[in-house]
Amino acid sequence: MRSTGPAGLRIKSPELLVAESGADLEGHGLKRTMGLFQLVCFGVGAIVGTGIFVGLSDSVAEAGPAVAVSYFLAAVTCIFTAFSFAELGGAIPVSGSSYSFAYASLGERTAFLVGWCLLLEYGVSVSAVAVGWSQYLNELLDSLTGLRLPDALSSGPGEGGVVNLPAVIVILLAAVLLVRGIRESARATAAMAVLKIGILLLFLAIAFTAFEAGNLTPFAGAGASGITAGASLAFFSFIGFDAITTAGEEVKNPRRNIPIAILVCIGVVTLLYVSVALGAIGALGADAVADKPAALSLVVDQVTDSAVGGGIIAFGAVVAIASVVLAVMYGQTRILMSMSRDGLIPRVFERVSPKTSTPVANTWIVAAVFAVPAAFSSLDAVVNLTTIGTLGIMVVVNVAVLALRRSAPELKRTFRVPLYPVSPILGVGFCLYLIWGTGWTTWVQFAVFLVVGSLVYALYGRRHSRLGQKSEAEAETGAGAGA
Repeated sequence: MRSTGPAGLRIKSPELLVAESGADLEGHGLKRTMGLFQLVCFGVGAIVGTGIFVGLSDSVAEAGPAVAVSYFLAAVTCIFTAFSFAELGGAIPVSGSSYSFAYASLGERTAFLVGWCLLLEYGVSVSAVAVGWSQYLNELLDSLTGLRLPDALSSGPGEGGVVNLPAVIVILLAAVLLVRGIRESARATAAMAVLKIGILLLFLAIAFTAFEAGNLTPFAGAGASGITAGASLAFFSFIGFDAITTAGEEVKNPRRNIPIAILVCIGVVTLLYVSVALGAIGALGADAVADKPAALSLVVDQVTDSAVGGGIIAFGAVVAIASVVLAVMYGQTRILMSMSRDGLIPRVFERVSPKTSTPVANTWIVAAVFAVPAAFSSLDAVVNLTTIGTLGIMVVVNVAVLALRRSAPELKRTFRVPLYPVSPILGVGFCLYLIWGTGWTTWVQFAVFLVVGSLVYALYGRRHSRLGQKSEAEAETGAGAGA
């Protein structure tokens, strides 16, 4: 169980990670209550939400009818990386997810930056998803009562409002459920996942009754660049599948169930997304769908010539997006708990309530911090930055598979990526390709974000690292014995 690696890197062995977390027993005060079905529902709950209900229209604006190819390209990127997550999740079933995988293979500094990027993937995306929830809540209210919340209370300053109150409310409601216990959260997420899949299937049944092949032409009018830009936006729709690995200490038989759940979720979600994209454009055409915030409700309203169908879709979206807030906030709190356990962030984040077996203070801090951007920012302001942060993490996860195959060949792996080493290398390549599609402005923002993260690590994380303190104590003991 080493604490340092090549060139003095602080690397925590997979065995040490598992031993410290109790991942093969009960996880660090957490309880194993989630079975395979609940884990799959949790994964679907974390993925299907704002990206398809709200973000579809943005991808269509870039790619036109070829948005189906954009979704498929984003899915392929996720599939290769999903193989890597499945291998690592089965081998190192701890709450830290990609942060812990990086710690075990590439060292503490890289792990901290991965955790820093996860603040974007999980934390900032909670804010973005909550903004999308607010949009569909207004659609639902309009459908049911003919009334809408005033812009001043349902939009941020950048969209002509003052504060997005519904976005704040959904975050606080998710926090309330999370602090009550993982069993209650898992049941709620499972119910919402089943409901939103049913709503999307209903949408497909309605949209394909009005499908016209002519609406798909010209298919790729924006060319390859449009498809790439659309894929970079569509990728936001897949963010969340890696949250499955954050449940490593609360899942029954995690070494078996985590890999299965990841692969099942990616397959189901990819099929749904491509079908929904084709159904929406085939029914109305790309121009009618592009840049419409509640595109799926619009499609159903026009196809049925009634607001009832659109109201049902809006209800499904409200439920779907709420489940994403719940699942992603769960993942964020477990990542922070793992980082706190290692001393890289304050210890308050690792404290687990003996009454509820949940990190209560951690959850409320996350809710409070990310309610602020949800209240005052727009969805567009954070999608690209969230996407590039997630893609960067996925690059690291693919590299971690390569590194651990070399440094820990004896590690127990319940799933192995197919076509190794081609699969993780392709995963890196596809991620870099989508990063290219986010544009230079996003690259600069991300670079600044990483620089700030490096400073935080240097000023706090490295000094308080428990692994570093242990290494220094061992070094002093060895020096004393040598003297």
